[in-house]
Amino acid sequence: MKWFQTATLGLTILLTSGCASTFNQDGRWLYPPMAVPLQANPQQEVQIARLSQLLLRPNLSDEVRAKMLFERGNYYDSLGMRSLARLDYNQSLSFDPAQPELFNLLGVYYTEVGEYDLAYEAFDSTLELDPENSYAARNRAIALYYGDRIDLALEEINTHYSDSPSDPFRALWTYIIQYEKEPEQATKTLTQQYQARDTQWGWMLVGISLGQISEEEAFRFILTESRGDNTLLAQRLTETYFYLGKRYQRAGEFSSAIAMYKLAISFNVYEYVEHRYAFLELGRIFEQVQAERIAQAKIQ
Repeated sequence: MKWFQTATLGLTILLTSGCASTFNQDGRWLYPPMAVPLQANPQQEVQIARLSQLLLRPNLSDEVRAKMLFERGNYYDSLGMRSLARLDYNQSLSFDPAQPELFNLLGVYYTEVGEYDLAYEAFDSTLELDPENSYAARNRAIALYYGDRIDLALEEINTHYSDSPSDPFRALWTYIIQYEKEPEQATKTLTQQYQARDTQWGWMLVGISLGQISEEEAFRFILTESRGDNTLLAQRLTETYFYLGKRYQRAGEFSSAIAMYKLAISFNVYEYVEHRYAFLELGRIFEQVQAERIAQAKIQ
């Protein structure tokens, strides 16, 4: 165990040691910036075991049992155990159906696995219980986008964006969705929003998406900002690789997009939607390439 901890620490230092090992003299990549994939926290495992023991008690009230199941489901979800998390969430709802945040989590899960009608129902339930839940509003728009209901998605995301125009993630997802119908207008609008940006991290992702910030500049910033903090590095790289993947995908550079999505997945940041939706994007690329091959075969 001591050797393993030492080896892991050494790898962390190697991967987060800075720009010199990541870029050559021309500022180009030598290899993609990486972080040590996040691992299960012993405290999370202990909490799962503790909650599992407590849930065996027969005298728990429905309210307490619902909270425990919700909490254990969150731990499962943070470790990438999606099916177990979903089971706990559904059981929790059976004891207490008035849980807007839980419906939101289920909606994201259903989006991730392509069960869009169930996702819409889950987000609708969240917003019925909590009309001000901004996360559910954004997630419902994204689910509509992935479900190819672009007009509805655009209507939803525009309303969501207007509630907080300074939010870079609202601006970015509005751009992603609008690009499907009006690529030139979407780019023009996001460029104007980017020019009026503040110092929030998300605007870096906007700059990357627009090509206003080079990949080298972005990675230098990330490596400097997260020096010594592998968790932050993994989180930042998960987001960055996902939105780079979207940029390459829009440009039709599918091999680069696939590489970016695989990198976004590789850090085990299970709780981030960018990790979840990278799987969806890989599936969409596969379907598009297959359709193009079939079309070409028919022509020949």
